[in-house]
Amino acid sequence: MNNNQIKNPDFQLNDNKPKAVLLMIISALGFSLMGVMVRYSGDLPVFEKVFFRNLVSLFIAFFVLKRLNGHGNLFGRRENQKFLLSRSLLGLCGVILYFYAIDNLVLSDAFALNRISPFFILIFSWYFLKEIITKVHILSFVLVFLGATLIIKPQFNYSVIPAVSGLLSAVFAGGAYTLVRFLKNKERSATIVFYFSFVSVVGMIPLVFLDFKVPNLNQFLFLILTGVCAGIGQFGLTMAYKYAPASQVSVYSYTGIIFSGILGYLFWGELADITAIIGAVIIISMAIILFFYNQRR
Repeated sequence: MNNNQIKNPDFQLNDNKPKAVLLMIISALGFSLMGVMVRYSGDLPVFEKVFFRNLVSLFIAFFVLKRLNGHGNLFGRRENQKFLLSRSLLGLCGVILYFYAIDNLVLSDAFALNRISPFFILIFSWYFLKEIITKVHILSFVLVFLGATLIIKPQFNYSVIPAVSGLLSAVFAGGAYTLVRFLKNKERSATIVFYFSFVSVVGMIPLVFLDFKVPNLNQFLFLILTGVCAGIGQFGLTMAYKYAPASQVSVYSYTGIIFSGILGYLFWGELADITAIIGAVIIISMAIILFFYNQRR
């Protein structure tokens, strides 16, 4: 047994790919339901929604860590602090931009733009983790960007801001999950989620009080459910990357585009236009092609 197997507390000797696939699909459903809860929380400021989303996740992660680790260190190893902090700040920026996109776009469009993040993971992993990137990877990235452009439909005015926010949320999420991959053999999944939630809650406090609106009972309930669904999505995704390489399971996160499309139609009668549907199909197709390409390699 090598050192990584000894150091990684989540390491399993058996084949965990089926478990990772199931966790990724659960994660996609969790994040799709999170978008519904964000919408139903109404006209509350984005910073307030982000605060409650991470506050609930913080308590969930704290409970899980205590069950796993007793009185152990909640914030991970000293040598990993800069990576945990960087992952948390990138993730926080991504969530803020994504919530803004959810509030102002068709739900499936917002999710599709955010799901471009695995392609940014390819770029960041090549640059920072020195992973190999091929011409096929580069071509897939170009086509995915074309798909994103069809969803965004650039008009060079203020109406494009929500779509650009959705795209930028994928950039920040890609950076965050690249660091999750780097940390996968160094910290528990619950530690990574707890650290991210803690930094997000502390970072949001000043911004929340700049424009705080007291939620009514229904809004408060949906804010709590936002955090619960986000916690399910976050733990599912982080654990999926623990149990199998991203190249084998990240494609299953695209089921969230389907979930979001169904939920958007059921709750608000939303239907993406034909251009956005073509863009989403291109993104999903490239993800599937890249999945099989990585399997062959």
